[in-house]
Amino acid sequence: MTQPKQLSFEFFPTRTPQGREKQVITRKQLSQFNPAFFSCTSGAGGSTRDGTFQTIGDILSEGIAAAPHLPCIGMTVGEVEELLLKYKEMGVRHIVALRGDIPSGIGLGMDGMRYANELVELIKNNHGDDFHIEVAAYPEYHPQARSAEDDINNFVRKAKAGADSAITQYFYNPDSYFRFVDDVRGRGVEIPIIPGIMPIASFSKLVRFSDACGAEIPRWLRLKLQSYADDTASIKALALDVVTEMCERLLREGAPSLHFYTLNQAGLVSTICQRLGY
Repeated sequence: MTQPKQLSFEFFPTRTPQGREKQVITRKQLSQFNPAFFSCTSGAGGSTRDGTFQTIGDILSEGIAAAPHLPCIGMTVGEVEELLLKYKEMGVRHIVALRGDIPSGIGLGMDGMRYANELVELIKNNHGDDFHIEVAAYPEYHPQARSAEDDINNFVRKAKAGADSAITQYFYNPDSYFRFVDDVRGRGVEIPIIPGIMPIASFSKLVRFSDACGAEIPRWLRLKLQSYADDTASIKALALDVVTEMCERLLREGAPSLHFYTLNQAGLVSTICQRLGY
């Protein structure tokens, strides 16, 4: 393989001092791979905002570029601007602009912002190039999309509103990624589309996550993992091979980089990165 492409890693806010200390160690382990940035999730409606601020501050203090998730659903323009100015003062130059999950029991008729393309437009119009704007992409389509066509149109709107790049939902069928890229390229979208990679640590957790977010587990992989039952060593061995081989193909066939969903754990991610030559 030629010079490795730069990686990035996602974390979520911790709830305890012990979790924060553990995450510092995890980030130190992953920093050996010279990441482009570490991102941090944020719950819709500000449910984890303080934790996100704390994590972003920790990342910046460690000398790594930080990219907070900014879910806009239900937020006013003023609230978004307040967040952006606070992040700018902290030294953040990279925003993951998202719609976010709709709070339970509330429809899209709520006051405030409704869609990610509105957030992208706001950031671009009010802050120019102060922030690199990342958006989400769904190679296997968003679970709430009315159709595949609608989902592609939604992504194109976000990209053309001023997004600089995109990170995908995780997947285990690389053909879905390449097809998605071809589809949006055919509509004039040329921004980098970075595959999101989810290492597999537990079959039951994988099923739960995938059912919630609409990511497909290929039938052969689901049955093979299921056949191992509680044999965690066999699950880990197969999963590492499958995910590493997928990453190798993605990079070989043109993916601009890889973004790992770490779940605040370094072990599996580190092994995959090392196997890839990082």
